[in-house]
Amino acid sequence: MPPRDETPSRNTPRSPGFNRRGFLARAGGLTLAAGAGSLLPSGTAQAAEIITTPRNGMQGGYYYDFWTDGAGTVSMALGDAGHYTVLWNDCGNFVAGKGWATGGRRTVQWAGDFAPSGSGYLSVYGWTTDPLVEYYIMDGYGSYRPDFSDHRGVVASDGKTYDIYRTVRIPLPSEGAGDQLFQQFWSVNQGERSNGGTITTGNHFDAWSRAGMALGSFTDFMIVATEGYESSGHADIWVG
Repeated sequence: MPPRDETPSRNTPRSPGFNRRGFLARAGGLTLAAGAGSLLPSGTAQAAEIITTPRNGMQGGYYYDFWTDGAGTVSMALGDAGHYTVLWNDCGNFVAGKGWATGGRRTVQWAGDFAPSGSGYLSVYGWTTDPLVEYYIMDGYGSYRPDFSDHRGVVASDGKTYDIYRTVRIPLPSEGAGDQLFQQFWSVNQGERSNGGTITTGNHFDAWSRAGMALGSFTDFMIVATEGYESSGHADIWVG
């Protein structure tokens, strides 16, 4: 859902740091549904599980996280190891991905097909606590490229150049968090999206720190996330 920021934006979904564990515990898993098989890796169609309601956990040695506001049709298929696929049609807002149960300094590798029709992101995405910060290291985007007024500079990493932004969000009343503010940190790729690459997270964390953007403790997840907002599309992603 679009947040209420200090700058106009269409960015991110929800604030899981408030009561995300209880919310995501309301799991929903289905066996493979018709229409999703074309996105699954060869030979795994019968074993893959399709998720359609908010859920997180461990699978294939990786942490996965799936959240949707329930609008439109969104499904995530859990493949082998770090592989996942997402298919969405006329969605509201969703985030789906695989990675690690806690964030930190990692050399993240990803590969695959990210194909939004409309607004979407492909990012290393996560949260810190104390302070509560939602962060994006964005390699790919759809029709909307995040561009905010609080531009804090650029960072060159892994052969790409990223713009650094900071935004502040007030949670919506439906999120039950009162008026507590939290920050959002962004590194947004200046170039065209690719079919994969390397993201050295520590390079971004250090650049944010130099820009006066202090992260908290890495007690929450960090994933290679596909996000869609009022769009359709598909993604077929491998995380390493």
